[in-house]
Amino acid sequence: MTDPSGRTVLIAGATSAAGLAATRALTAAGARVVATGRSAEKLAPLAALGADTEALDLTDEHAVRTLARRLHERGLSVDGLLHLVGGWRGGGGLAGQTEEDYRALEASFTALRHLSRAFDDDLRASPAGRLAIVSSTAVARPLAGGANYAAVKAASEAWTRAVAQGWAKAAREAGEPQRAAAVIFRAKALAGLEDRLAEAYAELWTADPAELNDSILTIPEKETD
Repeated sequence: MTDPSGRTVLIAGATSAAGLAATRALTAAGARVVATGRSAEKLAPLAALGADTEALDLTDEHAVRTLARRLHERGLSVDGLLHLVGGWRGGGGLAGQTEEDYRALEASFTALRHLSRAFDDDLRASPAGRLAIVSSTAVARPLAGGANYAAVKAASEAWTRAVAQGWAKAAREAGEPQRAAAVIFRAKALAGLEDRLAEAYAELWTADPAELNDSILTIPEKETD
């Protein structure tokens, strides 16, 4: 068990409120944050917090692999990946689930696949690798008006669990203790819970990776009076 201090953490889709909260929490904990997003202008507030920023399209596999190579050339190996690429489109029942909306939502899953492959060696080799995605309670109870959204989140969860299985298998076959863990955070809605998510991700380093790996953790909603 360890902490984020001295770790290099890549935040994918960092220009959201959740990305800002995670950058603030991780830099405060002593981590080196690499914040990514499409817009260099929107990444500026993260740079002001001390993050290294990289503007790129995470759905472009070549761009993601180029990023990995560029970081390695700078002597950086990624210890943590927090996947925040996402968004919401829905409503209108099944008839309202347009192909355009699905493709827009699918970008999150595409980015996850590219990133997890490009940085798999880094995370496996790290003394404490941590990968986390943000999913939704809609996976457990999908609604017709959010079918596109729930389907993409379910696919992302399946992919993350496959990553977790691969890491556990590799450690077992090598006869080594497991050091890397892949987890799923679920929330009904993330708005207002950004700081809780940031804290929960930072706390992943304090847990036993073998027990943490392949787990689903719920981000609790705010208590109401």
